[in-house]
Amino acid sequence: MPSTPEGRPVLRDVGVGAGTSSPQQEPRSIGELLRDLANDTTRLVRDEIALARTEATEKAKQAGLAVAMMAAGAVLAIPAVLFVLQAVVDLLSNFMRDWLAGLLVGLVLAIAAFLLVKAGQGKLSAGSLTPERTAQNLKRDASLVQEKVSS
Repeated sequence: MPSTPEGRPVLRDVGVGAGTSSPQQEPRSIGELLRDLANDTTRLVRDEIALARTEATEKAKQAGLAVAMMAAGAVLAIPAVLFVLQAVVDLLSNFMRDWLAGLLVGLVLAIAAFLLVKAGQGKLSAGSLTPERTAQNLKRDASLVQEKVSS
């Protein structure tokens, strides 16, 4: 590589284009520019599709992990809840009929279960699974293509 008297390498201006390395670049025809634009757009679309696939896979894994954690928690909580509920029913049986104590505990448990299911559904909302990076990149790419076409 050529260097200056101070020992720094001399860099060549390779210009803009498909890998041209000559310092003197010929003006490119409109056909070549349009072909390059089409190639760049095609490559851009392919890259965006690949990003969308990757991001969708990540979001699906997140959702799967959330569902698995909810299911594991529910399975582990069942025996513990049964023992605690039986103790509460036994305690309330000292103050009211047995059937009424069981009914009261069952109603409280049903309300708690409903609230937990609603909270889990909120975690799996459509907004939390949106591929945000892909949407941002598509907006940026659209503005770049418009800028390139208009110049």
